[in-house]
Amino acid sequence: MAEKLIEVRNLVKHFPVYSRGILLKKQVGEVHAVDDVSFDIYKNETLGLVGESGCGKTTTAKLILNLEVPDSGEILYHGEDVTKVFMSGTTEQRLALRRKMQLVFQNPYGSLDPRMTVYDIVSEPFRIHGHLPKSKWDDRVYELLDMVGLEEYHAERYPHEFSGGQRQRICIARALAVEPDFIIADEPISSLDVSIRAQILNLLGDLQKRVGLTYLYISHDLSSVRQISHRVAVMYLGKIVEFADTDELFDRPIHPYTQALISAIPIPDPKKKMNRIVLPGEVPSPINPPKGCRFNPRCTCTESSCRIEEPKLVDIGKGHLVACNETYLSKFA
Repeated sequence: MAEKLIEVRNLVKHFPVYSRGILLKKQVGEVHAVDDVSFDIYKNETLGLVGESGCGKTTTAKLILNLEVPDSGEILYHGEDVTKVFMSGTTEQRLALRRKMQLVFQNPYGSLDPRMTVYDIVSEPFRIHGHLPKSKWDDRVYELLDMVGLEEYHAERYPHEFSGGQRQRICIARALAVEPDFIIADEPISSLDVSIRAQILNLLGDLQKRVGLTYLYISHDLSSVRQISHRVAVMYLGKIVEFADTDELFDRPIHPYTQALISAIPIPDPKKKMNRIVLPGEVPSPINPPKGCRFNPRCTCTESSCRIEEPKLVDIGKGHLVACNETYLSKFA
């Protein structure tokens, strides 16, 4: 069994909603962004996290990195409580943990300072963390640029002089500058041309083998998720509804929501008919999520119990976890 690198246990994050007022504001509700989410990420694997926009994927990522503080639950890195380190640890302990967990942002156009050269961007982590002598900065910057497929002369250029794919390579080089074990890639190819996406995915895969990285890959592009991930978790309205090995999940989707997502993957054959599942209605508001199963207002397999009881993740074999009613799951036993 591979070593667990990240352990997420019963993670909860609600954001307060306030009424508008000139002098006073009153809390009128809460956005249930993440509700009782649990999963493990093993060393040197890629876990894909998928779902519609607004389902809680990015909030989960921010909680793991302590960019948001969880309301409850645990996040463990090598068995060490991440939240406790950032709440009560020393500056040295917090910086050491930051070096081990990094983030590649979705938008390479907005995540790079336009006033800084590539050299300044990639070397800034050296200045902040102080883990590398200044005499070695040049060699390390050029080494990182080479690792991500850029040239040495690119170091003196500014972000606006690069294409989208090249900017994302710069973002990856910056994340690698502190020699992390774990990287969260938050939709890293969604703003790139289709022709460039495969290059970035291949780069992430090559770096994983070369450096021994572990990824949490967040996306709503299921084709890219299947290419890069070892296991996949499907989120809906702040909950994980299905979790399985990548091939198992794509070849045998169980949850009605997962089936609908996979049916929407484009097929590169104009003659082949798509059997797309169109879900009725809209995604409910996370401020007032439905009682029982959160998917029940849009589900075609709902029962009376689905409107009362919240289903738990059940292992139906081969580590394939599904949160659905017992009658429906009995068909797949």
